[in-house]
Formats: sequence, C-alpha cells, structure tokens
Amino acid sequence: MSAYSSDQDLNVTDVTGSGAEVDVATHLLDGTVRLSVLWTDEVRLHPDDAERVAQALLRAAERGRRIAEARGSGPDGAAVESPDG
Repeated sequence: MSAYSSDQDLNVTDVTGSGAEVDVATHLLDGTVRLSVLWTDEVRLHPDDAERVAQALLRAAERGRRIAEARGSGPDGAAVESPDG
C-alpha cells in the first residue's frame, strides 16, 4: 500500500495524445506533496487543464499542512512553532 493519496478529482492528460498524465498526491504520513508527470518527461496542457492541476496542488498543500500539523512537525521534521512565537 502506498503512503501517497492521489487527487481523485484530477484527470489530466497531454494534449498531444502521447498518453502522458499528471498526478498530484499527498503523503499521508508526513504531508509532503508529490507532483508527477507519468509516462514522459514533459506534458503539454490546455489552459483549463493547467488550472485544474493548480487547484489540485492547492488542495494537496492544504491537506499536507493538516497532516504536518497533526504530527507536530514541519516538512524537514523540525518542530513547528506558532507564528506568535
């Protein structure tokens, strides 16, 4: 079982028909966000699909923050301090 959870609302493929896909996933243990381009080194997106990828990244970032806060540490494993000090 993978520790990553992919954004199920994101279904974006390359406009050239190469079959390349974009995946945005959140690591369920540490809250890091993974952006993957599958099956190629490059993906070309329609503007609407690029916006969908951006929205998926924002959702993953928020989910990752919640996971990291629940663990009580930041992305580098250091303890998180409140902005008030």
